[in-house]
Amino acid sequence: MKVVQVETLYCDAGWRPWIFLKATTDDGAVGWAEITDSHGSPHGLAGIVQDLAPNVVGRDPRAVERIVWDLFRATRQSPGSVIQKAIGGIENALLDLKAKALGVPVYELFGGPTRDTVEVYWSHCGTTRARAWEVTKTPKLASYDDVTALGREVVERGFRAFKTNIVVPGEEPQVLMPGFQGDGLDRNPSSELEEALVRLIEAFAAGTGGKAEPIVDLNFNLTAEGVLRIARALSRQGLMWLEVDAFDPVSLGAIRAAAAMPVCSGENLYTNRGFRPFFEAAAMDVASVDVIWNGFHQAKKIADLAETFEVNCAPHNYYSHLATFISAQWCAAVPNVRILEVDVDDVPWREELTTRVPQIDDGVLTIPTAPGWGAEVNEEVLEAHPWS
Repeated sequence: MKVVQVETLYCDAGWRPWIFLKATTDDGAVGWAEITDSHGSPHGLAGIVQDLAPNVVGRDPRAVERIVWDLFRATRQSPGSVIQKAIGGIENALLDLKAKALGVPVYELFGGPTRDTVEVYWSHCGTTRARAWEVTKTPKLASYDDVTALGREVVERGFRAFKTNIVVPGEEPQVLMPGFQGDGLDRNPSSELEEALVRLIEAFAAGTGGKAEPIVDLNFNLTAEGVLRIARALSRQGLMWLEVDAFDPVSLGAIRAAAAMPVCSGENLYTNRGFRPFFEAAAMDVASVDVIWNGFHQAKKIADLAETFEVNCAPHNYYSHLATFISAQWCAAVPNVRILEVDVDDVPWREELTTRVPQIDDGVLTIPTAPGWGAEVNEEVLEAHPWS
């Protein structure tokens, strides 16, 4: 078995692309991975994969770790970021090939399953209905009454936790992202913003009746001072955790020490080297590990390191169903998993894009047992929804 082609495929997913990596061997076997990048350089990923392909083509895909280390060495002067996302995708596609060749799920390559199911939470709950309701064909978040109705829907659909962002409902609903392009430079919350977030969570609580725990994701939107102000404002709202992205482990550790609720972080970090200083600074209660960006085995190494610091892990997963299958298998292989993130509101054709869809009942996902990831990409559906 030799790899003969590594290629990148795109699909229009409404408010962002879904990006896939396909590795084909000389005997016609196909390994799949997802490498979706919505914020950095989605066009650039194809170029990186093309640049890295000579390190993979012509080789036996079953020597996964050797190939990954060759890719690390080839890109040592440019570690992390979209380079790592491409490497992670190559790793995952090779693992899919290897597991299929052996007729086993990928988690069997890493000691077998530690669990058969995993609890999931509804991600971007309200966020999608504020910024992408038209493309997802879901109700617009036009008022706080709509937020309360969404809270009822969370419970009715069996979820016991949900995550939202800095959302302000209205006729023109907003998702505030001051730490990103488009919302200016001011990363310090006003008293009006604090009040709006409290009102948002209270509206959700009126709908959930306390039967689903809220998560608030602040991303890179605020300074450390701003995060602490929000933490104080939300201290009585019963958060499962406050999610924060940060470049400095010491400042994040100070936030965790002062916050009344658990702190989750790490979705922007790569490999165990990236996570280690944050663990050493006691900067997070829950490590958000992106399995498709790090690669399955590298993400497993992060979880193993987190275990030595008594830190739980939760996959960062807001992609297509293929990524959910990958993250679910990682949850099977990792003992210290807290919960799995999934997007619920998405483009209507998502259910057709993969050969199987995740089985989620009463907020619990059944981990697949089919060979490889348990699902493949339907290329006809992908081609029907091109992205450029």
